[in-house]
Amino acid sequence: MRKLFASIFIVLMLACELYAANTDKTLVSWAAISDKNVRAGSILTVQDGNRFDGIIFAEIAGGKWMAGSDRYHRTNRQQDAWAAEKADAKTLVQMAIVYKGDQISIYRNGARYASYEAQNIDLLSRKNNIVVFGLRHVGGGNGSIGGAIDDARIYAQALTPEQIKALKPNKASDIKPYAWWDFEGKKIVDRTGRYEHSKLSGGAKLADGKLVLGKGAVMVAGRTKAAASASAGRRGGPVFVGPYVPETPAWPKNPPDNWAIYHLAHPTATGGSPFDPNPAFYYKGRYHLHYIYRPRSGFAFAHVSSTDMVHWKWHPTVLAPPTTGHGMFSGTGFFTKEGKPAMVYCGWGSNRNWIRYGLDDDLNKWGDEHTMLPKDKDGKLLDKARYFDPDIWLDGDTYYGLNGHSSSTPPFIMHSKDLKNWTQTGPLLHPDFDEKKLGVRKGEDISCPNMFKLGKKWVLVCISHRLGCRYFIGEFKNGQYLPEQHALMGGLSKRCFAPESLLTKDGRRVMWSWFFGGQTKGVQTLPWELELPEDGVLRIKPLRELETLRCDEQSAEKITAKADTDLVLKKIKGDHIELKLAVKDTGDKNFGVAVLCDDKGAGGVRITVNRTKGLLEVGTEKAPFKLDKGKPLTLRIFVDSTIVEVFANDIQAVITDKKRAAGAKINDRVVLFSTAGDLLFDKITAWRMKSAFNEAK
Repeated sequence: MRKLFASIFIVLMLACELYAANTDKTLVSWAAISDKNVRAGSILTVQDGNRFDGIIFAEIAGGKWMAGSDRYHRTNRQQDAWAAEKADAKTLVQMAIVYKGDQISIYRNGARYASYEAQNIDLLSRKNNIVVFGLRHVGGGNGSIGGAIDDARIYAQALTPEQIKALKPNKASDIKPYAWWDFEGKKIVDRTGRYEHSKLSGGAKLADGKLVLGKGAVMVAGRTKAAASASAGRRGGPVFVGPYVPETPAWPKNPPDNWAIYHLAHPTATGGSPFDPNPAFYYKGRYHLHYIYRPRSGFAFAHVSSTDMVHWKWHPTVLAPPTTGHGMFSGTGFFTKEGKPAMVYCGWGSNRNWIRYGLDDDLNKWGDEHTMLPKDKDGKLLDKARYFDPDIWLDGDTYYGLNGHSSSTPPFIMHSKDLKNWTQTGPLLHPDFDEKKLGVRKGEDISCPNMFKLGKKWVLVCISHRLGCRYFIGEFKNGQYLPEQHALMGGLSKRCFAPESLLTKDGRRVMWSWFFGGQTKGVQTLPWELELPEDGVLRIKPLRELETLRCDEQSAEKITAKADTDLVLKKIKGDHIELKLAVKDTGDKNFGVAVLCDDKGAGGVRITVNRTKGLLEVGTEKAPFKLDKGKPLTLRIFVDSTIVEVFANDIQAVITDKKRAAGAKINDRVVLFSTAGDLLFDKITAWRMKSAFNEAK
């Protein structure tokens, strides 16, 4: 028995030694960086599935080397003390990363560059691992290397500093490497024979005994041809390998007849999601709006501009992973103290919020980005916080920044005088936040935030992923936001998402949100004008410039809808119309109007003032709406092919859609109805709405 226990102990010890050896490794690469503006790429990455370790250049901090890893699990993000690379474009630099036990040490030309503790993982014993050059990693790892690699090696042990210094490019070492590429000859060859296959993409090439890389270029080495062709991207999408040529979306000449024609929509009706509206400005005579979409290169910012926020034209998509080093996710636009347009946004996959500045009048060129990282009260950089959906606004001579969040971590606020040095103020929401009064939990997530002054109050529009689009109205107290009101926008079913606003040239606050789940993919709500008069009730109105699309006016007065009977209007109809209904005495019963009905008045989208439940019902969508007995009502209804957007008394807005296949029969009749009593509709006016895309302005 004693011998058995001894044998088991020996086996366990050997297993532990084997596991420890497998977590130990060394990555070594000799590279010359010719373009330091190309960022977040790798000169050597070993990857297994979603896990990877790599030698990464300028991802978190410009010009600095780091140990890249999946979700930064083995990355030190505190890099202030690290030196930026100063070698010229012709000078080879040896970079080595040693993974030993729970320690990671980075060496530059044999000298220690950085060292810290981390829980290392086993990547080298995996049969399906691959090696990547150029991209940070395959499967969503954007970023590139602008330069050339002369030699790259992986060792299945932790080399000492002396052993690293002894290594020479293109010369065999006394210690046998796990894998070795010297890039000599006409073909890519792993001198150890482990990785028999490789693939060059995106302009990567062999030249003068080096692997030459640029933006979008990548080389993948694998044990099989399929592994070397690895291209499975995040969520199943393809990894973009360039070269990147910014596309300019364009509205088709003959779109399908079920497309919206005056709601802003992405012109392919595809492109994945989300389609959050993002940085918006009025600048140099034009309105600019960005929105997320997903071309082949990954999450990018589409860019449209207009002179009236109605007629839009597309600009080249210049803000995309191949040019930024990460995907583009939600943020907002703002102006600096000097009046310079700027944007802040979340870099998808980077766990960083980034700031960029516009360089030209058309906002087609943006300068280098820098991170929005605050320090705490003790001056320590908060680099390990989770960064998400930012916002920046200027109050007086101080910039305030908001880091939103969709998890249990509360959003926090920070301030800065120069947009580079940020100090954390604390949690965004004031301790006096009154859940009972506001009717919402303090911990409800605040994503896609946009803070602005409206009247005498501060308004925060945002989303909760559970509730949808919503707003707070309140004040700042001791540097924290204290809401006095809270309400949902766009209904109870969260189909309005990701609000974004701008200030017009004449001082109006105009907001868009993504219409979530509509048949027309990538569509925004109409522009909403927001006002906050002295009574403290937020007004939501359709943009007044939409009236320029009106034509062929039809109207009718003094029409009575009989109790429990649908009245089909004779002359007023259409599937691209604006309706305006006025009722001076609304009685005390439920009533409404239906659109997109058939000739018998059936099958349409019913818009009901439901007094019984205190709701405005638009098809299957519902929103809180109280209308006292006899009080007047004005409804403005915008029908845009399959989309129906309704504004009630300028205090509520709801959007829905009615699915219809392209080429299918168009039902366009309008119906009035009332329950349990006749109701007089004082005036009904209808305009046919022209396309906003026939001629951009």
